[in-house]
Amino acid sequence: MSPTSRSYEIHETAALTGLTPARLRVWERRYDAVRPIRQANGYRAYSTEQVALLRAYSRLVSRGKRIGTLAAMDPADVIAAACMSATDGTPLGDILHAIRALDRERLEALISQSVALLGLAGFGRDIVLPLATLIGDLWSVGELPVVAEHFASEVVVRALKNGLLGGDGGARTVVGACLSGERHEWGFLATLARMLDAGWRVSYLGADLPLNDMIDAAWQLRPDGVVLSVSDPEVCRGALELLKSLPSRLPDGVFAAIGGSGIVPHQTALAEAGFRLGIESTISAAGISF
Repeated sequence: MSPTSRSYEIHETAALTGLTPARLRVWERRYDAVRPIRQANGYRAYSTEQVALLRAYSRLVSRGKRIGTLAAMDPADVIAAACMSATDGTPLGDILHAIRALDRERLEALISQSVALLGLAGFGRDIVLPLATLIGDLWSVGELPVVAEHFASEVVVRALKNGLLGGDGGARTVVGACLSGERHEWGFLATLARMLDAGWRVSYLGADLPLNDMIDAAWQLRPDGVVLSVSDPEVCRGALELLKSLPSRLPDGVFAAIGGSGIVPHQTALAEAGFRLGIESTISAAGISF
């Protein structure tokens, strides 16, 4: 899943890299590790490539490397080293190798094996989410071609969707979809897999779904709730006015929830409109989050 090309403020970058804002500032000042753009308001804005590099620094420093040494290296070499350390001794190394080789038979076998061993929820947590980060980081510095990213996405997404279709679930039901304009499904599908594991019956309607179609589906299916996902704040901003009307247009008793990093700048407006923000606050019995 290739990353969205956008900028990230320092608190978002901290969350994505596991580094505190204070450490990000120190690494910038002392080691020139990355040089973020300064916005008109004076806030730092980090690019997708810089976030990937900082995440690699964080991973390698946690394994004993010195930031001063890493900051002097070529960014692609740093990210390659971090990816190697992340896949060492895990199934991710073989999976990434199959992706690079465009070896469909091998990749499908490895994915099937992971699902069988870990279950769908464990597969989403232990394989899909780390793999998405690795692919995004490699793609951001040109170390993985677009064709490999598309190839991986087709195989992984199909495995997750098949798992959701084959799950029994329980009496509680949710209908899920990504907002119109949102095509990043990996994280959301992994979350829906965890919902299925927690006892929910899940109906996934796909990526890039118009909100009016979601409302129509809610009236037809009458679930306990509808759950939406968006990773890009600009996609959320473009749909915000229609989004704010959605909770009031659902059948009585059907809740509306929304999650993903794209909601962060818009949480107040969405909460005031009646959305529950994130799965954790939405379905406390499940004990999971976006």
